[in-house]
Amino acid sequence: EESTVGTSNTINVTLSEDASVLDEVVIVGYGSSSKEALTGSVTQIKAEEIAKRPLTNLSAAIEGASAGVIATAPGGQPGSTQAIRIRGFSSFGASNAPLYVIDGIPTSADLSNINPADIESISILKDASSTAIYGNKAANGVVLVTTKSGKNKKGSISFSATSGTVTRGVPEYDRIGTNQYYPTMWESLRNSVAVPGIASAADLAAANTSASNDIFGLLGYNPYNVANDQIVGTDGLLNPNASLLYNDFDWEDAVTRIGVRNNIDLSYSGGTDKSDYFVSLGYLNEEGYIINSDFERYTTRVKVNTRINKSIKVGANLAATFSNSNQGNLGGSNSFRNAFRFTRGIGPIYPVYAHDPVTGDFILDSDGQRVFDLDDNRPSGASTGRHVVVERMNDIDFDELTTLNFKTYAEIQITDDLNFRTNLSYEDENLYTTFFWNTIIGDGAPDGLASKTYERTKRIGFNQILNYNKTFAEDHNIEVLLGHESQDLKIDDFTGTRTVQIASGNVELANFVETTNLSSVLDQEGEDSYFSRINYNFANKYFLSSSVRRDGSSRFAPENRWGTFWSVGGAWSIDKESFMEDLSWVNQLKLRASYGEVGNKQGIGFYPSQATFELGNNNQSAPGILRANAGAPDLVWEKTANYDVALEFSLFEGRFNGTLEYYNRKSVDLIFNVPTAPSNGFLQNPPDDDLPFTQQNIGTLVNKGLEVSLSYDIVRSNDWDWNLTVNAATLTNEFEELPQEEIINGTKKLTVGRGLFDYWIRDWYGVDPADGSGLFVAEDPTGSDVRMIDGVAVTPSTSNARFHYAGSVIPDVNGSLVSNIRYKGFSLRGLFVYQIGGENLDFNYASLMSSGDYGGAKHIDILDRWQQPGDITDVPRLDANFDGEWDATSDRFLTDASFLNLRQVTLTYDLASEVAEKIGLQSLNIFASAENVFNLNARKGLNSQQQFSGNTSNVYTPSRVFTLGLSLKL
Repeated sequence: EESTVGTSNTINVTLSEDASVLDEVVIVGYGSSSKEALTGSVTQIKAEEIAKRPLTNLSAAIEGASAGVIATAPGGQPGSTQAIRIRGFSSFGASNAPLYVIDGIPTSADLSNINPADIESISILKDASSTAIYGNKAANGVVLVTTKSGKNKKGSISFSATSGTVTRGVPEYDRIGTNQYYPTMWESLRNSVAVPGIASAADLAAANTSASNDIFGLLGYNPYNVANDQIVGTDGLLNPNASLLYNDFDWEDAVTRIGVRNNIDLSYSGGTDKSDYFVSLGYLNEEGYIINSDFERYTTRVKVNTRINKSIKVGANLAATFSNSNQGNLGGSNSFRNAFRFTRGIGPIYPVYAHDPVTGDFILDSDGQRVFDLDDNRPSGASTGRHVVVERMNDIDFDELTTLNFKTYAEIQITDDLNFRTNLSYEDENLYTTFFWNTIIGDGAPDGLASKTYERTKRIGFNQILNYNKTFAEDHNIEVLLGHESQDLKIDDFTGTRTVQIASGNVELANFVETTNLSSVLDQEGEDSYFSRINYNFANKYFLSSSVRRDGSSRFAPENRWGTFWSVGGAWSIDKESFMEDLSWVNQLKLRASYGEVGNKQGIGFYPSQATFELGNNNQSAPGILRANAGAPDLVWEKTANYDVALEFSLFEGRFNGTLEYYNRKSVDLIFNVPTAPSNGFLQNPPDDDLPFTQQNIGTLVNKGLEVSLSYDIVRSNDWDWNLTVNAATLTNEFEELPQEEIINGTKKLTVGRGLFDYWIRDWYGVDPADGSGLFVAEDPTGSDVRMIDGVAVTPSTSNARFHYAGSVIPDVNGSLVSNIRYKGFSLRGLFVYQIGGENLDFNYASLMSSGDYGGAKHIDILDRWQQPGDITDVPRLDANFDGEWDATSDRFLTDASFLNLRQVTLTYDLASEVAEKIGLQSLNIFASAENVFNLNARKGLNSQQQFSGNTSNVYTPSRVFTLGLSLKL
């Protein structure tokens, strides 16, 4: 039988009647290989592992599939892509993301374009032996995606439909309630005037009275039935006569919902003696759990392969995607429009709707509908002048994405041993974004603002591959591949912004008066490559593989435009040696090793080698330009040298399988931004205090670790099967060379001997039991603010706080656990992902532990605060004078990042084949699936996987998706 996958050559497979086990075929770069013959580290995910999961984006299928591959948590925004990292982090100034290759052609398109139902397999390439064939794009690993082709000559129709719900998957942080809030903020105000145990009794009494009188004026709202100056008594307790006039403080409930997810996929697969074809249609509509957030996608694919004669075969693969999406997390992490920042941070005394201040009744409009509370009376901590529900309902951030992807090939079998194939691909991605700020409240009020952005990305790829495959003297097998590839990328970007809306309800730019921005950008890149691979094996026992690729890129100066990347690898099937014959319990034992050098040029801009200028720096009508970049003509690729050694085994009739692997990745010529003085005529880069820079190759970074993958059939019988697979990996990340002694990068400091993610933050000491002050270890022990406690010089001031290394984001171990249980027609699959060790810097928690911040919400841990001399606690006193001081960034807010997440579970019932045939079906199954079922970690509300930096912020937290589905084939 002959089949073609991606850019692979024809694979001839002969099936004999007595063949019970066939070696698995694995998709690799520009071809395929038997699993036995692999000299590199490759993990393959099959279609059946994807089929019954409610996946919107293929990136979700990668998480947990292989040791050494980590992912950020799936974003709650429908359609969003999880960031993937393979074997650590090899760059500081360039990208750390892997290369994605779809049906043999590298792509930078949005992964949400691909319907997971169209995927036949995903291969994760991790070491140089498997990735070096992709040269300058392969330093961070490669993900190969192969779509389905026609298989059944009789023809078959496949149909699947799922429907389910979308809810919040990570709960909110625990915060104090309404009746605790006024007394808590009263205490912060009182302590800002007089502190118990420090002030005199008379001063303390006066401060108590003053706080009771003034606290309402600072908070601005009184939801109780008592006078404004009677809410909190002079004893700091809520007035026992105070009752709530209304209970309308659940902003999270007002901005969230239960979303609905519906997905339908239909495909037809068939063929003749000379042709095969696959046609699919897909529709997905997923509502996010934040109101006015969603993702709708239509996909279609037609894939045809035809043999014209004995020697010539041609094929085409046409895919189109149309999607639109309302974005749920408007603005950045700190934007007032951000639903999570607003609902998480607003105090529990501020209502969503307007209420009568006497009766507490809802105020209604002329149609009898509740009126939103738009009173601008809240303090800054409660997002004054904003209303997240009104902004979510009236602001617009709408994306429309259209993608056309066409691939075609011609293949000529020149001789029995020599094959030539040429591939042509065209990818056209069009993103159209509409952005609007309303006129009622928020950033756009009262005029309104609209912006339109159009971005078109075109990529044309063309390659030619010659493949020679020959067996000599029965035991000697050689395969030689020669190839050439070229790619051209063009990105057109146009943006227009106007303000002052004329007529409501129309967000077209013509309906606005003043143009504030009108710009366009054109970026282009060309690549040309030559590559070769030689595979040799002797008696299917000893395997050698070598590849080389010569890449040229327009990003670099002509004299540095070309780079060479290569690999060598070998494998030894030990189980086939004569000395293993008596070990019948060993089914397979394989040792493999590889070494090679690959490159990285992503994330450094399109023109780093060239001197560039920034336009638009005009003086009224007089044109003006500034130098933006001096250019770096000596800049070259970052290069990563990969060493890998592994032992693979299969024991006890295939019941126990595993891989033990060690890798070492050394990245050299790291690209850093070297500051350049503005006095040289350069434009200063935002923020304004940052100096302009040029890019230089300075630095070395090493990633190394162990990977373990073990799989065991706990139960194996006719009716019962239970397989358990455990993946585990370690990672060490360390600089060996830097352009300067130290580089402060936010909450991290880079030095030789340290890694990318070692925290460099203030050294928190604790709380002084005498006065409740928050204390840091002092940098200057002679400072005027220094106290000596147990022989340690400490200070309540951040200005004299010592900075120190305080742990790392990188865990001791991370991995996954997969359980597959089958009983007759029922099967249950569960995927757990886990991490042991590492630390998060929980900024979200820190913001809820502030010492003052009138109007801002407080975490329940604030109830453990210091209140009187002698209190032993790790929470300092509440004191508005120290708001932003004691809750400043320090290791006080470092949190154990260990977690256990039940990422996915699926229960399936497969109808017996004989029963299915009686009703005219090839197969029928019913399934229930859940994504992101639960997450156990150090703190409720914490999203340990939010980002690789370990810092938390106000992002669209992961959703929990429950679905019921049915699939059939006829």
